[in-house]
Amino acid sequence: MEEMEEELKCPVCGSFYREPIILPCSHNLCQACARNILVQTPESESPQSRRASGSGVSDYDYLDLDKMSLYSEADSGYGSYGGFASAPTTPCQKSPNGVRVFPPAMPPPATHLSPALASVPRNSCITCPQCHRSLILDDRGLRGFPKNRVLEGVIDRYQQSKAAALKCQLCEKAPKEATVMCEQCDVFYCDPCRLRCHPPRGPLAKHRLVPPAQGRVSRRLSPRKVSTCTDHELENHSMYCVQCKMPVCYQCLEEGKHSSHEVKALGAMWKLHKSQLSQALNGLSDRAKEAKEFLVQLRNMVQQIQENSVEFEACLVAQCDALIDALNRRKAQLLARVNKEHEHKLKVVRDQISHCTVKLRQTTGLMEYCLEVIKENDPSGFLQISDALIRRVHLTEDQWGKGTLTPRMTTDFDLSLDNSPLLQSIHQLDFVQVKVAWFAFDPGSAHSDIIFSNDNLTVTCSSYDDRVVLGKTGFSKGVHYWELTVDRYDNHPDPAFGVARIDVMKDVMLGKDDKAWAITEGGITKGATVGVLLDLNRKTLTFFINDEQQGPIAFENVEGLFFPAVSLNRNVQVTLHTGLPVPDFYSSRASIA
Repeated sequence: MEEMEEELKCPVCGSFYREPIILPCSHNLCQACARNILVQTPESESPQSRRASGSGVSDYDYLDLDKMSLYSEADSGYGSYGGFASAPTTPCQKSPNGVRVFPPAMPPPATHLSPALASVPRNSCITCPQCHRSLILDDRGLRGFPKNRVLEGVIDRYQQSKAAALKCQLCEKAPKEATVMCEQCDVFYCDPCRLRCHPPRGPLAKHRLVPPAQGRVSRRLSPRKVSTCTDHELENHSMYCVQCKMPVCYQCLEEGKHSSHEVKALGAMWKLHKSQLSQALNGLSDRAKEAKEFLVQLRNMVQQIQENSVEFEACLVAQCDALIDALNRRKAQLLARVNKEHEHKLKVVRDQISHCTVKLRQTTGLMEYCLEVIKENDPSGFLQISDALIRRVHLTEDQWGKGTLTPRMTTDFDLSLDNSPLLQSIHQLDFVQVKVAWFAFDPGSAHSDIIFSNDNLTVTCSSYDDRVVLGKTGFSKGVHYWELTVDRYDNHPDPAFGVARIDVMKDVMLGKDDKAWAITEGGITKGATVGVLLDLNRKTLTFFINDEQQGPIAFENVEGLFFPAVSLNRNVQVTLHTGLPVPDFYSSRASIA
């Protein structure tokens, strides 16, 4: 639950909310903090005065005009109300969590009431420190904003769960730490006292024992509070206004602004919104699970990049040591290039890990907060914040959209040392792009039904269902060509050959999802040779069977990181052949193009 803590802190003071109120934008503030960031506007420039003079500008039109000048100097840390001739420039401060807030232009008048309840100056304006939406307060001041009792309950439960461990209530001398609580007896027991005083037999066998933390929360849960209307303080909320999306009282329906609006039963809307929030959380939970798996994948990539870097450096040193002394000067430069590439790859992956970790922590915090909100048994309090939470959950789920969980960097070093030139060409020695790639199938990412042999170059399957296996090397640039020979082809199966993303589905035929591009038919029989040509320079994918191109280019706009891929069942066995040059006719055509 620690990820949820940021959801429970005020954006102004950075501490847990105290007497939180709900602003019209659905964000929350401590009641005292809301008073601290009030700004008094000149009465002659207020929207009420403008309406009296016939200008007809609404509250929000007036505020929108001023917000441009108010935040135009946000980068410098200062802001001012440009529309007020008499308003002094007000320094902009930052709360403990980095949100800019604007203190009042003058200290509040002395009063015997508490700061949260004291009356606010006339024409006071409050600006939400999170979305910067502004609002002119009416005569009720801060009392016109509803209190967020649901948030108060969540904070109370969270702080209780973080409190010190509960002690056994039956230990005679030094109480031991309690291990269970009996809900019927309402007593906390340590293990020895439970066995001695609460044996699991007879009538006591039917008692329900729960963990101490759960027992503490259930013991302290307060009965449902009856909320009162902000417009009619003596009336309780009894219905829900569909148009305004807020709980209302009987008097609001009789004589207030909701008299002509559509209303529904409070309990029915409470259950409906809880159901909607639960459904939205299911989708977000799936995204969070994918994000956790993605983080594991990225951390594995860091390890693989480091291993590949060590291997590549060793190969480079071996090549340079085989040359004459003149190569030593160039060798240092090449090693620097490799280390730079190494650091670049690590930086990209680590930055992605950091970004994904922060987003996952925020997502998890929102999920835990929403789950705690769902536990609330106060319909009106819940409905005050449910719409905003549902929107936040959908928005957060959209942020985990396509491409977010895709690696931005490959683990391989697409560099190779060309040592064919003689000594007179040593000064031109440099890295060249890998033109021929050697690789095998990857047991680590393959489906568990795939069977490997021949140094992972030959694969078959133990299942009658199609299973996917990827190559160990991924490609993001260059032109690459490899072939697969069909060693066994029984009972007319449907093997598929092509390329795929690292997170392609492994238990269906290749090409059934949007993360694979493959050929599944066209003269494939026992002994056939299937060629796959991936041209990432031209962003195309082409297939060959027995050296004959299968129609024109099969796929275009192929861009990103791709792995060689095959799907097959137990009726098929194939062998991979790599390190092959690009077909001559294709090279000639590409050079002409």
